[in-house]
Amino acid sequence: MIKLYGVPASRAFRPLWMLRELDLPFENVPTHYATGDTRQAEFLKLNPNGHIPVLVDGTTVLWESLAITFYLARQYGAGSLWPSTVADEGRAFQWSFWALTEVEGPLLAVLSHRRILPPEQRDAAAASANEVKLVGPFGVLEGALRGRETLLGGALSVADLNVASVVSWAIPGGIDLGRWPQVAAWLARCTSRPACKAARG
Repeated sequence: MIKLYGVPASRAFRPLWMLRELDLPFENVPTHYATGDTRQAEFLKLNPNGHIPVLVDGTTVLWESLAITFYLARQYGAGSLWPSTVADEGRAFQWSFWALTEVEGPLLAVLSHRRILPPEQRDAAAASANEVKLVGPFGVLEGALRGRETLLGGALSVADLNVASVVSWAIPGGIDLGRWPQVAAWLARCTSRPACKAARG
């Protein structure tokens, strides 16, 4: 059986969501980044970097959340979550890497200073400055979604799952997505899916 090491409140959420979308039997091995779990010798044999998530599928061991979602979609989601053309594969990679390079850093900073860090460590100015950095990327996403339901067109794909898993941090981060109605509607469609809700636990 597939094993996924990690907890939903981490980047492990992405592969957990993918596993639910694919309706695959799997075991979630609770492994937390803040408790020392990832520094245990047995875990370091799976990922010497000491980070979650880690996927074990038979003899295949993978770490890095995007690598795991790509693997699962291609291995088990052909005809649905995995793109059917090479061009769309390229766009799936493009949007997934875009989410990490353009959105994740500033959005995580916003979330940290408004929600995650202890109150005495939060910096409202840092949160606001990083929210400003998101105006451009969110505008790009708004334009890409204009006139379409998903990033690649057609059904939900690995691209939507990867990008939505990052953009969804805007909600607990207190960012008003009303300025980007296409993004807001797309995110609501993605996160209202039963598989997404189940992955959050």
